[in-house]
Amino acid sequence: MVDGIRFLWRSTQGYRLQPWRSPYLRWRLETYSGKRAETVQAKDFWMLMWGERGQVLRFSRWLGEMRGYAGNEEER
Repeated sequence: MVDGIRFLWRSTQGYRLQPWRSPYLRWRLETYSGKRAETVQAKDFWMLMWGERGQVLRFSRWLGEMRGYAGNEEER
């Protein structure tokens, strides 16, 4: 879970209080859901996060696993 939070923290740099406005997350939402990035709003972001919470948790576990393979190189 910590790795998921770390990912979210890094991917929302400059948009931490409004993560749905992050260009990176908008792009990811567009590729995942098919909704145009320019039209993503707070409601869309939170509905996707809640609706796909199982996938989000799996992604968080996967990040932790990949971080383990990478070692401490990620701690820059």
